[in-house]
Amino acid sequence: MNRNIYRSLVILSFLGVVIIALFGISQVLAYLGSGADRSSMLHVALNKEKVYVPKVIWKDTINPGRPIEEQTILDIEKDYLNAWYVRNVAYQNNELKAIDDYYTASAMQNIESTIAANVSNNLSIHSTTVAHNISLDFYSADGQLAVITDSGVKAFQHIYQQNELLFQTEDITNYQVLLLLEDGYWRIRHLVKKENDEMITPQISNGFAKVVDNKIYVKDKEYQLKGINYYPQKTPWDMFGENFDIEVIGQDFDIIHDAGLNTIRVFVPYEAFGKAKVDPEKLEKLKLLLDTALSKEIMVVVTLFDFYGDYSVLDWTLTHRHAEQIISVFKDHKAILAWDVKNEPNLDFESRGKENVTGWLKEMIAQIKQYDPNHLITIGWSDMKSASILQNEVDLVSFHYYLDIDMFSNSFEELQKQIDKPMVLQEFGLSSNKGFWSPFGPSETTQAEYHEQFQTLIKQYNVHFLSWTLYDFENVPSSVVGRLPWRKHKQKHFGFINASGEKKKAFKHISN
Repeated sequence: MNRNIYRSLVILSFLGVVIIALFGISQVLAYLGSGADRSSMLHVALNKEKVYVPKVIWKDTINPGRPIEEQTILDIEKDYLNAWYVRNVAYQNNELKAIDDYYTASAMQNIESTIAANVSNNLSIHSTTVAHNISLDFYSADGQLAVITDSGVKAFQHIYQQNELLFQTEDITNYQVLLLLEDGYWRIRHLVKKENDEMITPQISNGFAKVVDNKIYVKDKEYQLKGINYYPQKTPWDMFGENFDIEVIGQDFDIIHDAGLNTIRVFVPYEAFGKAKVDPEKLEKLKLLLDTALSKEIMVVVTLFDFYGDYSVLDWTLTHRHAEQIISVFKDHKAILAWDVKNEPNLDFESRGKENVTGWLKEMIAQIKQYDPNHLITIGWSDMKSASILQNEVDLVSFHYYLDIDMFSNSFEELQKQIDKPMVLQEFGLSSNKGFWSPFGPSETTQAEYHEQFQTLIKQYNVHFLSWTLYDFENVPSSVVGRLPWRKHKQKHFGFINASGEKKKAFKHISN
């Protein structure tokens, strides 16, 4: 009996191995029979999650001969943009991956020679294009050839030698492009530069919010910014998530308004909002918040790229679409005072490179101005030392201050000598974190004394301010301050209202 069982197990095991082997062979044959997956050649170029989404406008698709089909236009656009992207990747990595999928053999020669020159000189070119305005010049009767003009192509290049940035360039160029349909894909046969005879006309501000003689004006009335950084108490760093509650937010706005404040600062988390494809539900929640603020006579500074940290040139088009989808919706909203491009970007200088970060900031400011001429623009620097960076690009110079309060006057007076624009003390505060994790930390009394002293300084220098923050929090995400309990404990106690909803001693000094 045992021998028969043993024989049966051996036979079943053999059959199982044979079945698995046959299945594996069939999968390999099926793959080889279908041809290589184009996305595997350069997975970033054709990934399901788009990584290159420049602004594309078809200005003209009328062909005097054969009318062009809508699907053909989509196919040309897709393959044409992929051609730009794989070329950018090739110049960055000095590799020819996927180039032959989007360029004919003759068109590849220029790319190959450029890469050869880069390799011999230890160079790499990090580049992207952010805008294309396409017109159809010719579409052949047999549907195999198309000629387009791509005008106002805005391109950026960062040139590196052995990982050291040599210089950055920005260019706007026109191209005439001949594409051939081969193997079901549109490949570039010729890409020729043309004279740039088009001018980009900037939008003119309607004057809703502006700066004149170092003073902020809203609807032609001088505006003194007196405010606070805001998260609901139960949903810090996740205000627009599943537990979004506009009634709670409205009640908080009443508290803020009744305390003598007129402005709040809120944060748009880049990934949570959908990155290049912004979630319409998130936009609706932001609209509810702005509408409520307007009804409560509170203005809003909106920080656009919270928890963003890439800055690489190849990533720029994604951030452009993120900004465009938000700003184009709210460019006329009367609750918005300013767009804050990024919270504390100087903290990324060491890890991402100062030139990369400031280059992205400068271009993002240009994008915001393109879509919204009605509101002010600022950057939330983490300290005074960085505040003068890009000061000529912004309307308001914003900085944070968490150092010794007794050093504020000297530092601020030095900054005043460098900057000739309105300055916003965008974050400041003291945590009343005395307790088990900080036995010698500040008490609520010390916190109140700190804010009393700071309001005296604010009044003395007539500086615009946004304190941190309305509430103490019961939970602080590890992604904000890390997992160390004493760091979380400190972050929980910056508020003017404690976790039980009671006003702390500092509340009477929330405004001057």
